[in-house]
Amino acid sequence: MGLLSKKDSKLILDPFADNNPITIQVLGICSALAITAQLKPSIVMAISVLFVMGVGNIVISLMRNIIPSKIRIIVQLVVVATLVIIVDQVLKAFAYELSKELSVFIGLIITNCIIMGRFEAFALGNGVWRSFLDGIGNAAGYGVILIIVGFFRELLGSGTLFGFKVLGDPVAKTGLYAIGYENNGFMVLPPMALIVVGIIIWVQRSKNKDLIEEN
Repeated sequence: MGLLSKKDSKLILDPFADNNPITIQVLGICSALAITAQLKPSIVMAISVLFVMGVGNIVISLMRNIIPSKIRIIVQLVVVATLVIIVDQVLKAFAYELSKELSVFIGLIITNCIIMGRFEAFALGNGVWRSFLDGIGNAAGYGVILIIVGFFRELLGSGTLFGFKVLGDPVAKTGLYAIGYENNGFMVLPPMALIVVGIIIWVQRSKNKDLIEEN
């Protein structure tokens, strides 16, 4: 028998496709719009949410039988706020410039409806292992969309990836710029993130007709 049962595997794999937090549940859109103009902050945000959701789901699951129902939302907020503070401090210690770039958006992880939703809908009613899998599954599904959007926005908007010029030098007119290619400045504007997410949703649903029928 493998480490993961079929049900456990589904907790991780479903959020990548048929139950993706962004493209299907339409949650966490704000960060997808705000920090995906470049690939690096997209990856850092994805890793941050992965940590917060994975550890947060474990903590809430461990405490689920002792949390009074009337204050469960407050407890959940305290847990996620503590984890976000840890993420923020680690970024300030090891990636200060990037922490300034993300600044308020790291703090807004506290109110990310994906995290609070999984705490409430899953971790409060399931054991530690399954809650952990649910957390990392949904965080990974969320993160992969951020990374895809960040990849195309930076590549087509700035001609770079991780700040490195991959399409050539637009000033010296080398690479693709030598044949007349120009960066699409609209790609670095927030509305283009929504358009890219919309294209991903369209591609996803065109490949899975069941998603269209369900919605």
